[in-house]
Amino acid sequence: MTTRRRTAVLALMLTLTGGCAAKQEQPATVARAEQLMASNSAKRGDLVLRCEPADAQVLLDGVEQGTCTDFAGVSRSLRLGAAGFHQVVVKKRGFYPYTTYYEPSGARVTLKVKLRPVGTEGGVSP
Repeated sequence: MTTRRRTAVLALMLTLTGGCAAKQEQPATVARAEQLMASNSAKRGDLVLRCEPADAQVLLDGVEQGTCTDFAGVSRSLRLGAAGFHQVVVKKRGFYPYTTYYEPSGARVTLKVKLRPVGTEGGVSP
């Protein structure tokens, strides 16, 4: 290869690649896709609640979310967006509260809770 031809090929390569030291900008669509993929990889979780009594209150990390019936269906679940352990409390007046901790795994989980009435021995009314 002649020197002139070699120089022309190198110049063409530098033009096409933007030079070795030049940083190429990503299109906005690529950056947005990478952002969505990163946020999607964060572990989330959904809790479907099946409770007795069904009108028991649900608290997530100490904040009231509604009643068990509000989170009893596939399209109506308790969504946990942040990573780490979350405290889930199910309570109703006249019953012992139920407390558990849940760490989102990226899956939907059904939690079945049967509250025990206060003043009973072994869960059986006197």
